[in-house]
Amino acid sequence: MVTTTPPPGSQGIDDLLARARARLVRLGPHDTYSAMARGAVLIDIRPAAQRAEHGEIPGAIVIERNVLEWRLDPRSDARLGFTHYDLEAIVTCQEGYTSSLAAAALQDLGLLRATDLDGGFSAWQSAGLPVC
Repeated sequence: MVTTTPPPGSQGIDDLLARARARLVRLGPHDTYSAMARGAVLIDIRPAAQRAEHGEIPGAIVIERNVLEWRLDPRSDARLGFTHYDLEAIVTCQEGYTSSLAAAALQDLGLLRATDLDGGFSAWQSAGLPVC
């Protein structure tokens, strides 16, 4: 027998995404470009295959999604040297969905300035911004 009724207290992905985005001040491609110019860190969480197929954003730091929290949690022994609680971190994925969930997870770690690139790499590329 297959259960089709959601367990009590569970949430669907649409609800999780809406809750994550309600906490974020999402940035468009041009605002992200300006933020990078003033020192914000753009973090590309896409897998290597997507980066190889579609390209990369110059200056973005690649941290694949499966290790993001360990690399950016200032409490973690596996953190990267630039991580701190005031870090302006902008997360990008291909389309801007996974990045919203990831940015909310970073806020949960205390990086309250974390957000994401609205529309992801696709929006960046469509805006005519540099790619490599």
